[in-house]
Amino acid sequence: MKHKFLLLFFCGCLSASFSQQITCSPKNKAAVENKLAEIDGMDNGNFGKTMVSVGKTFMKTPYVAKTLEIGDTETLVVNLHGLDCTTFVENVLDFSKLLRQEDLSFDAFVKNLEVIRYKDGELEGYASRLHYFSEWIANNAEKGLLKDITGEIGGTEITKDIDFMSTHRDLYPFLADDSNFSKIKASENYLNSQAICVLAQDEIAKNEHLIQSGDIIALATSINGLDVTHTGIATREKDGRIHLLHASTGSMEVEVSKLPLADYLKGIKSNTGIMVARPL
Repeated sequence: MKHKFLLLFFCGCLSASFSQQITCSPKNKAAVENKLAEIDGMDNGNFGKTMVSVGKTFMKTPYVAKTLEIGDTETLVVNLHGLDCTTFVENVLDFSKLLRQEDLSFDAFVKNLEVIRYKDGELEGYASRLHYFSEWIANNAEKGLLKDITGEIGGTEITKDIDFMSTHRDLYPFLADDSNFSKIKASENYLNSQAICVLAQDEIAKNEHLIQSGDIIALATSINGLDVTHTGIATREKDGRIHLLHASTGSMEVEVSKLPLADYLKGIKSNTGIMVARPL
Protein backbone atom coordinates (compact mmCIF):
# COMPACT_ATOMS: atom_id res chain seq x y z
CA MET A 1 0.00 0.00 0.00
CA LYS A 2 1.30 3.44 -0.90
CA HIS A 3 0.59 4.78 2.57
CA LYS A 4 3.04 2.40 4.20
CA PHE A 5 5.81 4.76 3.12
CA LEU A 6 4.33 7.65 5.07
CA LEU A 7 5.07 8.37 8.68
CA LEU A 8 2.09 9.90 10.39
CA PHE A 9 3.24 11.85 13.42
CA PHE A 10 0.55 12.56 16.00
CA CYS A 11 0.51 15.16 18.74
CA GLY A 12 2.15 12.82 21.23
CA CYS A 13 5.25 12.59 19.04
CA LEU A 14 5.87 16.32 19.19
CA SER A 15 5.63 18.95 21.88
CA ALA A 16 2.24 19.59 23.45
CA SER A 17 1.88 22.92 21.59
CA PHE A 18 1.66 21.11 18.25
CA SER A 19 -1.80 19.61 18.09
CA GLN A 20 -2.13 18.44 14.51
CA GLN A 21 -1.22 15.40 12.52
CA ILE A 22 1.56 15.73 9.97
CA THR A 23 2.40 13.70 6.88
CA CYS A 24 6.10 13.18 6.32
CA SER A 25 7.93 10.29 4.71
CA PRO A 26 11.15 9.00 6.29
CA LYS A 27 12.92 10.40 3.22
CA ASN A 28 11.52 13.88 3.81
CA LYS A 29 12.20 13.82 7.53
CA ALA A 30 15.82 13.02 6.69
CA ALA A 31 15.79 15.83 4.10
CA VAL A 32 14.68 18.32 6.76
CA GLU A 33 17.41 17.16 9.13
CA ASN A 34 20.02 17.34 6.36
CA LYS A 35 18.85 20.84 5.43
CA LEU A 36 19.11 21.94 9.05
CA ALA A 37 22.73 20.76 9.08
CA GLU A 38 23.41 22.41 5.70
CA ILE A 39 22.17 25.86 6.71
CA ASP A 40 23.76 25.90 10.17
CA GLY A 41 25.77 29.12 10.36
CA MET A 42 24.09 30.86 7.39
CA ASP A 43 22.48 33.63 9.46
CA ASN A 44 24.69 36.65 8.77
CA GLY A 45 22.55 39.17 10.66
CA ASN A 46 20.66 40.38 7.57
CA PHE A 47 17.41 38.40 7.39
CA GLY A 48 16.79 39.15 3.73
CA LYS A 49 20.22 37.95 2.69
CA THR A 50 19.76 34.88 4.89
CA MET A 51 16.50 34.15 3.03
CA VAL A 52 18.35 34.24 -0.29
CA SER A 53 21.23 32.09 0.99
CA VAL A 54 18.79 29.49 2.33
CA GLY A 55 16.67 29.69 -0.83
CA LYS A 56 19.64 29.02 -3.09
CA THR A 57 20.37 25.75 -1.25
CA PHE A 58 17.16 24.49 -2.94
CA MET A 59 18.45 25.21 -6.45
CA LYS A 60 17.56 22.41 -8.92
CA THR A 61 14.90 20.98 -6.57
CA PRO A 62 12.07 19.78 -8.86
CA TYR A 63 8.89 21.79 -9.26
CA VAL A 64 5.96 19.55 -8.28
CA ALA A 65 2.38 20.78 -8.10
CA LYS A 66 -0.28 19.77 -5.55
CA THR A 67 2.10 18.21 -3.03
CA LEU A 68 -0.26 19.29 -0.22
CA GLU A 69 -3.31 17.51 -1.66
CA ILE A 70 -2.81 14.21 0.15
CA GLY A 71 -5.37 11.86 1.69
CA ASP A 72 -8.95 12.62 2.70
CA THR A 73 -8.27 15.14 5.47
CA GLU A 74 -5.92 18.10 5.76
CA THR A 75 -2.58 17.30 7.39
CA LEU A 76 0.62 19.30 7.68
CA VAL A 77 2.56 17.97 4.70
CA VAL A 78 6.36 18.06 4.86
CA ASN A 79 7.97 17.59 1.45
CA LEU A 80 11.35 18.98 0.43
CA HIS A 81 11.81 16.74 -2.61
CA GLY A 82 9.15 18.49 -4.69
CA LEU A 83 8.17 22.13 -4.28
CA ASP A 84 5.65 24.44 -5.86
CA CYS A 85 6.12 28.20 -5.76
CA THR A 86 4.27 28.64 -2.46
CA THR A 87 5.77 25.70 -0.58
CA PHE A 88 9.21 26.88 -1.71
CA VAL A 89 8.64 30.30 -0.12
CA GLU A 90 7.12 28.74 3.00
CA ASN A 91 10.05 26.40 3.52
CA VAL A 92 12.67 29.11 2.95
CA LEU A 93 10.92 31.41 5.42
CA ASP A 94 10.66 28.55 7.92
CA PHE A 95 14.33 27.55 7.76
CA SER A 96 15.44 31.19 7.88
CA LYS A 97 13.32 31.76 11.00
CA LEU A 98 14.90 28.71 12.63
CA LEU A 99 18.34 30.25 12.12
CA ARG A 100 17.20 33.46 13.79
CA GLN A 101 15.54 31.49 16.61
CA GLU A 102 18.70 29.38 17.01
CA ASP A 103 16.59 26.22 17.14
CA LEU A 104 17.61 23.89 14.32
CA SER A 105 15.31 21.01 15.25
CA PHE A 106 12.68 19.05 13.36
CA ASP A 107 10.05 19.87 15.99
CA ALA A 108 10.69 23.61 15.60
CA PHE A 109 10.53 23.25 11.82
CA VAL A 110 7.04 21.70 11.83
CA LYS A 111 5.74 24.19 14.39
CA ASN A 112 6.91 27.10 12.24
CA LEU A 113 5.44 25.52 9.11
CA GLU A 114 2.00 25.29 10.69
CA VAL A 115 2.18 28.93 11.76
CA ILE A 116 3.20 30.08 8.27
CA ARG A 117 0.81 27.92 6.22
CA TYR A 118 -2.47 28.28 8.12
CA LYS A 119 -4.84 31.04 9.16
CA ASP A 120 -3.85 32.48 12.50
CA GLY A 121 -1.17 29.78 12.71
CA GLU A 122 -3.51 26.86 13.38
CA LEU A 123 -4.37 23.90 11.17
CA GLU A 124 -8.12 23.43 11.48
CA GLY A 125 -9.00 21.58 8.30
CA TYR A 126 -8.60 22.26 4.60
CA ALA A 127 -10.19 25.71 4.65
CA SER A 128 -7.73 26.94 7.28
CA ARG A 129 -4.90 26.73 4.76
CA LEU A 130 -4.04 30.11 3.24
CA HIS A 131 -4.95 29.20 -0.34
CA TYR A 132 -5.02 32.71 -1.84
CA PHE A 133 -1.62 34.34 -1.65
CA SER A 134 -2.91 37.84 -0.94
CA GLU A 135 -4.50 36.35 2.18
CA TRP A 136 -1.25 34.47 2.90
CA ILE A 137 0.54 37.83 2.96
CA ALA A 138 -2.13 39.61 5.02
CA ASN A 139 -2.46 36.85 7.60
CA ASN A 140 1.28 36.39 8.04
CA ALA A 141 1.57 40.16 8.43
CA GLU A 142 -0.99 39.96 11.26
CA LYS A 143 1.20 37.29 12.87
CA GLY A 144 4.17 39.68 12.74
CA LEU A 145 6.15 37.49 10.34
CA LEU A 146 6.30 40.01 7.50
CA LYS A 147 5.09 43.40 6.31
CA ASP A 148 3.30 44.19 3.07
CA ILE A 149 5.43 47.03 1.70
CA THR A 150 3.79 47.27 -1.74
CA GLY A 151 2.21 50.64 -0.96
CA GLU A 152 5.50 52.04 0.31
CA ILE A 153 7.27 51.30 -2.97
CA GLY A 154 4.72 52.79 -5.35
CA GLY A 155 1.85 50.31 -5.33
CA THR A 156 -1.80 51.33 -5.51
CA GLU A 157 -4.91 49.70 -4.07
CA ILE A 158 -7.18 47.68 -6.32
CA THR A 159 -10.35 45.68 -5.79
CA LYS A 160 -11.13 42.47 -7.60
CA ASP A 161 -13.57 39.59 -7.22
CA ILE A 162 -11.65 36.62 -5.80
CA ASP A 163 -13.63 33.43 -6.37
CA PHE A 164 -11.55 31.09 -8.50
CA MET A 165 -11.74 28.14 -6.11
CA SER A 166 -15.49 28.22 -5.63
CA THR A 167 -16.15 28.77 -9.34
CA HIS A 168 -13.80 25.93 -10.27
CA ARG A 169 -14.90 23.51 -7.56
CA ASP A 170 -14.13 20.46 -9.71
CA LEU A 171 -10.40 21.33 -9.70
CA TYR A 172 -10.15 20.97 -5.91
CA PRO A 173 -11.00 17.45 -4.61
CA PHE A 174 -11.38 18.69 -1.02
CA LEU A 175 -14.17 21.02 -2.16
CA ALA A 176 -16.42 18.03 -2.86
CA ASP A 177 -17.10 18.32 0.86
CA ASP A 178 -19.86 20.90 1.34
CA SER A 179 -18.41 22.10 4.64
CA ASN A 180 -15.04 22.83 3.03
CA PHE A 181 -16.78 24.54 0.13
CA SER A 182 -18.83 26.84 2.34
CA LYS A 183 -15.76 27.81 4.38
CA ILE A 184 -13.78 28.62 1.23
CA LYS A 185 -16.71 30.74 0.01
CA ALA A 186 -16.63 32.59 3.32
CA SER A 187 -12.89 33.24 2.90
CA GLU A 188 -13.50 34.55 -0.61
CA ASN A 189 -16.27 36.84 0.63
CA TYR A 190 -13.88 38.26 3.20
CA LEU A 191 -11.17 38.80 0.58
CA ASN A 192 -13.65 40.56 -1.66
CA SER A 193 -14.30 43.08 1.10
CA GLN A 194 -10.60 43.99 1.25
CA ALA A 195 -8.55 46.03 -1.21
CA ILE A 196 -5.11 44.71 -2.15
CA CYS A 197 -2.10 46.81 -3.11
CA VAL A 198 -0.29 46.08 -6.38
CA LEU A 199 2.81 47.67 -7.92
CA ALA A 200 1.89 47.87 -11.61
CA GLN A 201 4.15 46.04 -14.04
CA ASP A 202 5.21 49.22 -15.82
CA GLU A 203 6.19 50.79 -12.48
CA ILE A 204 8.50 48.02 -11.29
CA ALA A 205 11.73 49.02 -13.05
CA LYS A 206 11.79 52.57 -11.65
CA ASN A 207 10.96 51.33 -8.12
CA GLU A 208 13.25 48.30 -8.22
CA HIS A 209 15.82 50.00 -6.00
CA LEU A 210 13.29 49.89 -3.15
CA ILE A 211 13.05 46.10 -3.30
CA GLN A 212 15.55 44.21 -1.16
CA SER A 213 17.03 40.73 -1.42
CA GLY A 214 14.82 38.39 0.57
CA ASP A 215 11.57 40.24 -0.10
CA ILE A 216 8.72 37.92 -1.04
CA ILE A 217 7.33 38.69 -4.49
CA ALA A 218 3.79 37.72 -5.52
CA LEU A 219 2.77 38.01 -9.16
CA ALA A 220 -0.65 39.68 -9.53
CA THR A 221 -2.81 38.55 -12.44
CA SER A 222 -5.62 39.61 -14.75
CA ILE A 223 -7.08 36.07 -14.68
CA ASN A 224 -10.68 36.20 -13.46
CA GLY A 225 -11.15 35.12 -9.87
CA LEU A 226 -7.46 35.02 -8.97
CA ASP A 227 -5.29 37.46 -7.08
CA VAL A 228 -1.85 35.89 -7.59
CA THR A 229 -0.54 33.20 -9.92
CA HIS A 230 3.05 32.78 -8.76
CA THR A 231 5.46 33.74 -6.01
CA GLY A 232 9.16 33.74 -5.25
CA ILE A 233 11.94 35.60 -3.47
CA ALA A 234 13.73 38.74 -4.64
CA THR A 235 17.50 38.46 -5.08
CA ARG A 236 19.83 41.23 -6.22
CA GLU A 237 22.32 39.53 -8.50
CA LYS A 238 25.75 40.51 -9.83
CA ASP A 239 24.23 42.72 -12.51
CA GLY A 240 22.82 44.90 -9.72
CA ARG A 241 19.25 44.05 -10.72
CA ILE A 242 16.50 42.29 -8.80
CA HIS A 243 15.85 38.77 -10.10
CA LEU A 244 13.33 36.15 -8.95
CA LEU A 245 14.45 33.09 -6.98
CA HIS A 246 11.56 30.69 -7.39
CA ALA A 247 10.23 27.21 -8.10
CA SER A 248 9.71 27.75 -11.80
CA THR A 249 7.03 26.16 -13.94
CA GLY A 250 9.22 26.93 -16.96
CA SER A 251 12.34 24.99 -16.03
CA MET A 252 10.35 22.80 -13.58
CA GLU A 253 12.91 23.39 -10.84
CA VAL A 254 14.06 26.00 -8.35
CA GLU A 255 16.14 28.63 -10.16
CA VAL A 256 17.02 32.31 -10.36
CA SER A 257 15.32 34.00 -13.30
CA LYS A 258 17.76 34.71 -16.11
CA LEU A 259 16.12 38.08 -16.74
CA PRO A 260 15.69 40.78 -14.10
CA LEU A 261 12.24 40.68 -12.49
CA ALA A 262 10.90 43.70 -14.41
CA ASP A 263 11.86 42.12 -17.74
CA TYR A 264 10.84 38.60 -16.73
CA LEU A 265 7.29 39.76 -15.99
CA LYS A 266 6.89 41.31 -19.43
CA GLY A 267 6.88 37.79 -20.84
CA ILE A 268 3.84 36.79 -18.79
CA LYS A 269 0.74 37.91 -20.67
CA SER A 270 -1.63 37.85 -17.69
CA ASN A 271 0.70 39.63 -15.27
CA THR A 272 -0.48 43.00 -13.99
CA GLY A 273 2.24 43.69 -11.43
CA ILE A 274 3.50 42.47 -8.07
CA MET A 275 2.84 42.47 -4.36
CA VAL A 276 5.93 42.75 -2.16
CA ALA A 277 6.19 41.49 1.43
CA ARG A 278 9.25 41.96 3.61
CA PRO A 279 9.98 39.23 6.21
CA LEU A 280 10.59 40.64 9.65
